[in-house]
Amino acid sequence: MKTDDLIAMLASGPDVAPTPPPGAHWRMAATLAAGVGVSVALMATLLGVRPNLGQLLFLPDFWIKVGFVLSVTLAGAYVGRRAGLPGAHAQPLLIAVPLLLMWALGAIIMMEAPPEQRAELFWGTTWRACPFLIAMLSLPIMVAVLRLMRQMAPTRLRLAGAAAGFASGSAAALVYCLHCPEMAASFIGFWYVLGMLVPTAIGALIGPKVLAW
Repeated sequence: MKTDDLIAMLASGPDVAPTPPPGAHWRMAATLAAGVGVSVALMATLLGVRPNLGQLLFLPDFWIKVGFVLSVTLAGAYVGRRAGLPGAHAQPLLIAVPLLLMWALGAIIMMEAPPEQRAELFWGTTWRACPFLIAMLSLPIMVAVLRLMRQMAPTRLRLAGAAAGFASGSAAALVYCLHCPEMAASFIGFWYVLGMLVPTAIGALIGPKVLAW
């Protein structure tokens, strides 16, 4: 059987997950942990952890931000795993649920805020750097995720690459929360998401090249 025929058969068949060899799960976890660890080290070295992080832990807005990013990260990880399996449905609509909730919250806060405060709620003070920093922190995670996805035999390479990029970007946004001073829902719902979309686009671009069998 030719490789192209095998790929077509896997893509058109039912959800099939390759059986990993013994110890593979530990190696996969170590690879992912290494990528996240490098991202955390970059954040701590280049940006630094917020000196008032202990005080932020008592603010509801901080936990709304972390909860949103964590929800998107978990959804992105699930979609990324599904996209890496031959024939599996990626179910990207799962990512839309936390996004819509955050956008709705941001819109409500913006409408209730005085007009002179709305610009600050949207732009914050770090909008120029925020998407770039999230994208930068996502790079070591993306390397790890793409390496893992190659072992899953994906058949839709551009979709798998985009899913890997989004999962990496959302995980990087979670790391970035330890540094970022912004907490407005409108800021998080736009600029954080923009930062996640940068590695998503990169993943979609390079997916057919780096994920090919």
